[in-house]
Amino acid sequence: MIQRRFALYILCISVVCTPFFAYTTYDAFAQTEVEKLQNQIDDRQGRLKEIEQEIAEYQQQIQKVGAEKSTLQSAINQLELERKKVNADISYTQNKIGATDLEINRLSIEIRDTSDTITVNEQAISEILRRIHESDEVPLVESLLNHENLSAFWNTVQELEQVRSVMSDRVKSLVSQKVLLEEKKVSSTYKREELVSLKAQYSDQNEVLVNNQSEKDDLLKQTKNEEVEYQRLLADRKAAQEQLLKELRDFESKLQFILDPNTIPVPGTVVFNWPVANPIITQLFGGTEFAKRNAHVYGGRPYHPGVDFGAPRGTPIYAPLAGTVRAVGNTDAVPGCYSWGKWVLVDHANGLSTLYAHLSVISSNPGDILATGEILGYIGNTGYSTGPHLHFTVYVQEAVTIRKFNEIKTVTGCGAATTPVAPTDAYIDPMLYLPQR
Repeated sequence: MIQRRFALYILCISVVCTPFFAYTTYDAFAQTEVEKLQNQIDDRQGRLKEIEQEIAEYQQQIQKVGAEKSTLQSAINQLELERKKVNADISYTQNKIGATDLEINRLSIEIRDTSDTITVNEQAISEILRRIHESDEVPLVESLLNHENLSAFWNTVQELEQVRSVMSDRVKSLVSQKVLLEEKKVSSTYKREELVSLKAQYSDQNEVLVNNQSEKDDLLKQTKNEEVEYQRLLADRKAAQEQLLKELRDFESKLQFILDPNTIPVPGTVVFNWPVANPIITQLFGGTEFAKRNAHVYGGRPYHPGVDFGAPRGTPIYAPLAGTVRAVGNTDAVPGCYSWGKWVLVDHANGLSTLYAHLSVISSNPGDILATGEILGYIGNTGYSTGPHLHFTVYVQEAVTIRKFNEIKTVTGCGAATTPVAPTDAYIDPMLYLPQR
């Protein structure tokens, strides 16, 4: 019987340890691969920090040029700086894609490694349980009588307890490894989703770059590289936009709407995140000083129907709250229609709708369900705009509709384009629902 018990002990130890040592060799190989990948990831992260610094420098230069007097040369200089900045954005995204690919590869190795460890542990535990079950079929009294002396019996019992202890440790390790495996699988899934998003962002940023070059080419073509032609172009666009906006405001002022305050969030409640990172507000809602000085721009009333965020072309615009894209449009598709340019309207579940205008690229479609923080487009200078920025409007959802401009009086040269339309009382100050500055 002693021999049987000793054989059991040796067998259990061999079951527990031999596969473990065999696996340790593989684990060391996997660990080496993981370390190599981590070093490459760290290199990518270092490059990302360098590009972030480049982007920050371009943004400072763009702000400086944007503050200069509006001349043809300053417009060209701004487009050139924005081109460099967008190229840096693209490089940043490329490096993020590379780093994410490496992280997915690292996680794949770790998942495979952990899965193999779990398999080894499960096999070892199963074998130990089987052998212990066999030994437990021998009654304790019979086992005692089969020993030459009491000391030998207790030694065997102690050996068996050691095996049970090893098994207990293995079970704990197994549970821990299974939790770790699930965590790594979740991380891998998240990284794969991030990779898809980054590839879409890369495509959008390249479109921003194409649009930037197209705008520069069109500007030079229309002005023939002459300052006098540039100033004439600005004046013509301004006049066309003033006529359009006046007719729109007159139309909206005649629409009837009575707000039920119970249908929207309580003013002063923060329900939206900022739609851009590091927001710089260049124009507030309502009767701002700029609106008072330029009442003609707002249909004869010193009133600005939203909040403007100044940022370079190609800056991502994030959904400030989950919602559904109701409509998108592009007034520039109709020659002479100097309005919102490329715009997106999103409906939220809280009774509010939000408009994003003057975009360079729209990366969402009608019917898309956006999560909070998801990119819906990129800042641009489309429509009537004095420089790249995001115009952000908040409406009472039940009051805003999508209309063609030809439904709003005459609107010379702009009839076929579409725009959100709402009664004057359905416009809400976005700052009532945004975080405090």
